[in-house]
Amino acid sequence: MQIIQSVAQMQNLALAWRREGKRVGLVPTMGFLHEGHLSLAQKAKEQNDLVVMSIFVNPIQFGQGEDYEVYPRDLTRDAALAEAEGVDYIFAPQVAEMYPKGYNTFVEVFGLTDTLCGASRPGHFKGVATVVTKLFQIILPTTAYFGQKDGQQVAVIERMVQDLNMPLSIVRVPIKREPDGLAMSSRNVYLAEAERKEAPVLYQSLLFAQQAFQKGEMSAAVLKALVQKSIKKASLAKIEYVELVDASTLLPIEKVEDKAMLALAVFFGSTRLIDNIMLEPEDRK
Repeated sequence: MQIIQSVAQMQNLALAWRREGKRVGLVPTMGFLHEGHLSLAQKAKEQNDLVVMSIFVNPIQFGQGEDYEVYPRDLTRDAALAEAEGVDYIFAPQVAEMYPKGYNTFVEVFGLTDTLCGASRPGHFKGVATVVTKLFQIILPTTAYFGQKDGQQVAVIERMVQDLNMPLSIVRVPIKREPDGLAMSSRNVYLAEAERKEAPVLYQSLLFAQQAFQKGEMSAAVLKALVQKSIKKASLAKIEYVELVDASTLLPIEKVEDKAMLALAVFFGSTRLIDNIMLEPEDRK
């Protein structure tokens, strides 16, 4: 496995792979890898000739007062984990490589970014769309792999790829969870012991709503109320949002009549956790 930090070197390799007709899978990450990231690498390995994992903590997707400076970083650890999964190359550029002096071009997807996390994190998805576009241009992947935990992010990237006619496929990989149900996240390391004990309530609450849906409940108000009531039993949890949205448009719905996403964001202290499940009418009894 090779670690590449130069944009020019990465792009030259990518152009050579394209000329050779190789299938290239890209796993974009911000590092501090966990089993969720590694599941993306495993899927990419199954489906491609080469796998590139990007490790880049992207400053322009962090808002003022967010955790950019303290976001966990450990490239040596990450490289060992990635190599064990068969990743061929790690692209780990410096910020100055990605955003040199005078940089002033950004990509923005409207509509899908107005709700859920976009409502409380202005500019976040503009930063995400911009860096992912740059990664696509540098690495020229055939397919890119994203985790369903960031359900809104995947929807934004899918729309961007469609609208800008980008010649690649996006693959969603299911959420990887701890044994107690907590969605794996690099931010889980921030949780204090008491917070970590309560955090599984997020997935438990989503499951309560899913069970109600499978028994015939279709009202968004009722399903959201079930989740909120359950989460409020955790004394350290502070709800930012619980929303039920159309899976394609991410617009709030009143009734589940098509594929929908039940999503939440909750603070434990200063740690913001997100999670979601998909509700599909064909799954109802």
